[in-house]
Amino acid sequence: MDAREAMAAARRITVLTGAGVSTDSGIPDFRGPSGLWTALGREFTLDGYLTDPAVRRAAWRSRLRHPMWTAEPNAAHRALAGLERAGRVRALLTQNVDGLHQRAGSSAVVELHGSLFGTVCVHCGAVGAMSDALARVGAGEDDPDCLVCGGVLRSTTVAFGQALDAGVLRAARTAALDCELMLVAGTSLLVEPAAGLVGLAARTGAAVVICNAEPTPYDGVAAAVVRGPVGESLPELVSVPVVESGPLRTWGDPSTW
Repeated sequence: MDAREAMAAARRITVLTGAGVSTDSGIPDFRGPSGLWTALGREFTLDGYLTDPAVRRAAWRSRLRHPMWTAEPNAAHRALAGLERAGRVRALLTQNVDGLHQRAGSSAVVELHGSLFGTVCVHCGAVGAMSDALARVGAGEDDPDCLVCGGVLRSTTVAFGQALDAGVLRAARTAALDCELMLVAGTSLLVEPAAGLVGLAARTGAAVVICNAEPTPYDGVAAAVVRGPVGESLPELVSVPVVESGPLRTWGDPSTW
């Protein structure tokens, strides 16, 4: 089965995206030469961020100049939003924290790794807007603290070593079970538990289509693998009309078993 055949047979699709979907919007791949992990790896370990003021100061500088603040959705984001408008998207699971899927028009988005648009105090739990914290950084504060209790502020993203929100992970696993096809785009599938969603979908009978520039550990379970730029392959794939009819072939919502 090739990728177009798999798409033509799928009416209920769960999508999993990673950093490669946003590179055409000017946001570097997380692990690439200009990525955040390369530039500031320790910021993504929660312990390093909480215990080292120098790491926090570097993190705030990195956030202030992050290209996502001026990025616009690209062809890949728009293609997936169009697939949702066609009624074929069960859920869009993303490892990205840039909000570009929502800006492109997708609404069934599950943010596995949180969002960079918010802040939370690790001491009192007060939440706020990242834009407000960055305005303070721009005004001269190198490590803005919580305005409620004076505690440490961090972004509402999932750090390395931090567990995913239980409700978010449950919703993602349910979506992996309740689809005829999992469409994977722009992710190396090296980060768990997000990558494991692909194996879960495959084990329950869903076809898997992987669109990524480089090989992934899950290529072997895929019905089809598409190499090349995601911004080119995704629009072509989602334009394939569905031809299947009859009952949906999914495991469905586990809560109904």
